[in-house]
Amino acid sequence: MDNAETQARLLSEALPYMQAYENKSVVVKYGGHAMGDTELGRAFARDIALLKQSGVNPIVVHGGGPQIGRMLNQMGIESRFEGGLRVTDAETVRIVEMVLAGSINKEIVAMINAEGEWAIGLCGKDGNLVFAEKATKTMIDPDSNIEKVLDLGFVGEPVEVDRTLLDLLARSEMIPVIAPVAPGRDGATYNINADTFAGAIAGSLNASRLLFLTDVPGVLNKDKELIKELSVSEAKGLIRNGTISGGMIPKVETCIDALERGVEGVVILNGKTRHAVLLELLTEHGAGTLIVP
Repeated sequence: MDNAETQARLLSEALPYMQAYENKSVVVKYGGHAMGDTELGRAFARDIALLKQSGVNPIVVHGGGPQIGRMLNQMGIESRFEGGLRVTDAETVRIVEMVLAGSINKEIVAMINAEGEWAIGLCGKDGNLVFAEKATKTMIDPDSNIEKVLDLGFVGEPVEVDRTLLDLLARSEMIPVIAPVAPGRDGATYNINADTFAGAIAGSLNASRLLFLTDVPGVLNKDKELIKELSVSEAKGLIRNGTISGGMIPKVETCIDALERGVEGVVILNGKTRHAVLLELLTEHGAGTLIVP
């Protein structure tokens, strides 16, 4: 009886949040260690299914860097890096597309379908959803201290997003699961950073929330305590004073870019926490760091 009362109380507390997100778009970038854990994967799929059943319009964007690396090793293709970024040549991009838009994408689709919902696997090529251009990256040469342009091959940046297909799927009660691979107007296929890709998708939908499932709890202060909420100006200040550093800088910069594209709020949270998506969206305390305009 105590357990039943607890469940009823939790449902009662979640109801206002369900109502707040009803008919709203929520984009979830799924990646990190959560993707490699079967139980966490099932919990994630259950969260997405419950959101859909609650009247929310969830869209999943996924990565797959470790899986790509393993497949390249199995195929005997050596991974080459420039400035810490993988160089994607013509042979590599074919493997990237096979892994991202193939095996990983369909695994996620199958997990969500197993929870009683209709998920459909896509990439940027489907329905001209996303067009990309070759990404340009620069770095400072440590020997000469001169800035140089890196040629990363078929690594792209999203430049056009057509939401027509996503709107159609939302009306059809289907959950899009999207791999970050897209064509260019030049006819090439481009591999796109999944965080950047998710931000572009969320911006095109003016999403209510964009969730980044990562391997950390969120943005931490200098005492290593979780910061619950930040404005864009506060986040930029923490980057300037060194509180936000290392790999968290590009993550937060991607959040800021998504907000500038029209997303209402972006959350960085720990994907290794079971039901992290529900904890963030349907409870008062949330589960990560919310960044707002």
